[in-house]
Amino acid sequence: MPYGPTPETSTASTSAAPPRIVPPTLRPRITPGRSRGRPARAARALRHASPALLAYGAVRLFGALVLALWARRERRDVWHLLAESWDCDWYLKIADKGYAHTLGTQIDANNLAFFPLHPLLIRAGSVIVPEPRGAVGLAVAVACSFLAAWGIFAVGDHLYGRRAGVLLAALWGSLPVALVQWMGYTESLFTALTAWALYAVLTGRWIWAGALASLAGLTRPTGVALAAAVSLTALLTLFRRGGLSVLSVRILTGALLAPLGWLSYVGWVGLRLGRWDGYFAVQKLWRNEWDGGVATVRTMTDLLSVQRPQLFLIMVTATLLGSVALFVLSVCDRQPLPLLIFTGLLLLIVLGSKGVYFPRARFLLPGFPLLLPLAAALARARTHAAVTVMVAAAVTSAAFGGHMLLAWMGPP
Repeated sequence: MPYGPTPETSTASTSAAPPRIVPPTLRPRITPGRSRGRPARAARALRHASPALLAYGAVRLFGALVLALWARRERRDVWHLLAESWDCDWYLKIADKGYAHTLGTQIDANNLAFFPLHPLLIRAGSVIVPEPRGAVGLAVAVACSFLAAWGIFAVGDHLYGRRAGVLLAALWGSLPVALVQWMGYTESLFTALTAWALYAVLTGRWIWAGALASLAGLTRPTGVALAAAVSLTALLTLFRRGGLSVLSVRILTGALLAPLGWLSYVGWVGLRLGRWDGYFAVQKLWRNEWDGGVATVRTMTDLLSVQRPQLFLIMVTATLLGSVALFVLSVCDRQPLPLLIFTGLLLLIVLGSKGVYFPRARFLLPGFPLLLPLAAALARARTHAAVTVMVAAAVTSAAFGGHMLLAWMGPP
């Protein structure tokens, strides 16, 4: 296996790992023989990940505190901003009233553009917990953000060691638009599913990888990028192995499961609207069409010609350009194939769309593998240098988070 040991092999079987990646045998590993039962293994894994979860929680709590103080000064309702504004309201209405039955002609108005898993969780949570659905949606996002941080740590720990894993999770929580992770949006849920699906691929858990990728395909349109990463990696692994075995069946099952969620929702929208391209017709009404990046480049060029461009749009542009640079570094670092496929397709979708420009930094939040070169570099740096960088990132994230919800007059 080129991406890490499978459950059927020894954890010391890592000869095909990229040379710059720390062999798993040099790090603490959690294997079935070292603990009694799944609960004990989960508890041990949680203890191993606890520094990453604490670091992530500290960064996000600081950002939330800055937002609360800023909002109080501006006399703005923090609860509404985090739980009921913009896309949060769309998901709450879908959970309450369901989806539209017709396509219509109104721009930015058809809720079939929003994938169903998050509203389903809100509806299910509202049955269990008698609280306002805004509270349920926000609770789902916050809980999933910690699951995402755990999965992100697991990927970083598997590839570069525990210190890099902790820094990777903290960096993800320190992105300029990381405040969205604690809003009633889908980014935390999608990132959690993505992180654990990619970890499952790296460790040879193919059925888990396919199932999680399928759920991600029910969460966001960019779930197709994760599905492709899982399926293509699985098929390539089958080709390299040759012959039939129990493991081959598992790999093939994972490959077939991965795209089912995305295909199911897109197909259901087509049936609901009575046309095969129903979902894409909905996206067209939201002005989300792929043009290969022409509109993106034009918008960036226009921003350069403006004498005083808006700060939020400058940040979005810097995030997009920085993400491209980080992808190049990721390729040069020879990251495992599933990570490169996922981040490459995610960038292709986000940069190649001619839809609205301002939410694209948010759309890239699930692309945490792009941060691996930074996390690996910080893990090799002296402690005081790494701490300085992380503090600066946390402060910058808190400032941009407050600006995004209180100064930028539009959706994040």
